[in-house]
Amino acid sequence: MKALIELWREGRTRFTIQLANLKQEDLIKKLGASPNSVGFLIRHMAEVELLFAKNVFGNMDVKVDAQTLKAGRDTGEWTDLEPLLALTEEAGKQLEIAIANQNDWDTIIETREFGKKTKAESLGRITTHTAYHAGQLAIVVKYGK
Repeated sequence: MKALIELWREGRTRFTIQLANLKQEDLIKKLGASPNSVGFLIRHMAEVELLFAKNVFGNMDVKVDAQTLKAGRDTGEWTDLEPLLALTEEAGKQLEIAIANQNDWDTIIETREFGKKTKAESLGRITTHTAYHAGQLAIVVKYGK
């Protein structure tokens, strides 16, 4: 179990390291005609981590309001850094708790979003989801306006 938590933590650093240097004004940045701002990406990553903690890994203590998924697009409302950082921290804690509480990584989970996956495959999915968007985040922060 410890190895899986370490794997997930390390993969997530692609995201969390960037947060330390973010400024409030970075949150509205977009890259060209891209529809997603920095604030939207941060909110989306945290929401999806919370959804995985609850719906995939069974951490029923998680409270999640998936605003970015409900909206289906960047509405321009995710422009306050402190709440985004707090949500990101909470998502990390809740997902780590969920990972630590797993016993059978071969159990199959089925979701509307990605079909049938084992819990192990699902861990790979959330780790790469966060890393994928973290790469986008880095580019938008660096080159966006």
